[in-house]
Amino acid sequence: MGVIAENNRGYRHGYGDGYRLGICQAVENRVPLPQPDKRDMKILYVPQGFHAIDQGVIAALRSLIRECIVGEAPNMLQLAATERPDLVLVMNGLHVFPENHLEDIAKVRGMGIQTAVWFVDDPYFTEDTALMCTKYDIVFTHELGCIPFYQGLGASKVHYLPLAVNTAMFKSQRPEPRHKYDICFIGNAFWNRVSIFDEMAPFLEDKKVLIAGGFWERLTQFSKLERSLHIGFIAPEETVNYYNGSKIVINIHRPDEYGQDNRNSYQIRAKSINPRTYEISACGTFQITDVREDINSHYRPGYDIETFGSVRELQDKISYYLQHEDERLAMAWHGLWTTRMEHSFISRMRRLLELV
Repeated sequence: MGVIAENNRGYRHGYGDGYRLGICQAVENRVPLPQPDKRDMKILYVPQGFHAIDQGVIAALRSLIRECIVGEAPNMLQLAATERPDLVLVMNGLHVFPENHLEDIAKVRGMGIQTAVWFVDDPYFTEDTALMCTKYDIVFTHELGCIPFYQGLGASKVHYLPLAVNTAMFKSQRPEPRHKYDICFIGNAFWNRVSIFDEMAPFLEDKKVLIAGGFWERLTQFSKLERSLHIGFIAPEETVNYYNGSKIVINIHRPDEYGQDNRNSYQIRAKSINPRTYEISACGTFQITDVREDINSHYRPGYDIETFGSVRELQDKISYYLQHEDERLAMAWHGLWTTRMEHSFISRMRRLLELV
């Protein structure tokens, strides 16, 4: 009887995976990505090193313009001089860029070549972006709260450009058994996240949970959650597997307070959603996220995404949706539909080109 029961469980799990994946693929087939329309432009793109984002931007640009050249920050000036692009687009300009890259930007502008930067870490590094924003012809930011900030500093052209998802990477697929969890959270242990999981530790003890990322040693309830922890970076390609294998993926935004983990000394309040919001939904996975002011501009809470405002509400919704699979799957499929319709990098790059 034990073998038969185990086989039945395996059948149900396999059927459930196939059912979920089949509907996801039907959604993807019915909602093809926006069709490219080529513009006669040459753009030099300077990546940040966010693999999932850079690949999505590059692929989208190559489908939308005559030529997209990719160059690293150290050789940006030389490439601009030899290739004479219509636009130099810099991704973020933080973390991996040399200190003198703003001098090179000034020289590129001196050649009569238009320059733009897309800040996608806003508002967490305003100490740095405040010094950069006036050096470019055009500033794009994914953060609504930073638009008046950059305008007030003297940036002449500032545009809101939300993030998006690399649909070639984040998509529905069949998970392997090792990727299957009831609840999944992937991200670094910022203090707001630590507080939430410390409070939820007793609730999570009897569930199959993955909590992955850096700095989770900060947990005061470490011993209770230790079996659920994967401390360290998980590559985006692997993240996709866990998103597809989880019944519920929790999304908790980074805190915007100035302090240990941020350089937001101008204390700009965060209003916009993070890239994980799009990436989770692009996998056809059910998501519960904390609330950001801008979320209603992109998704419909209660229809294609679920939200929480307190730990108690988060726990109640986890319990409910673990027991109501049909509702959980329906919301996940709605989120996938919305994401493919509105939040691909082709859509975002088309908007960027219109603004340029």
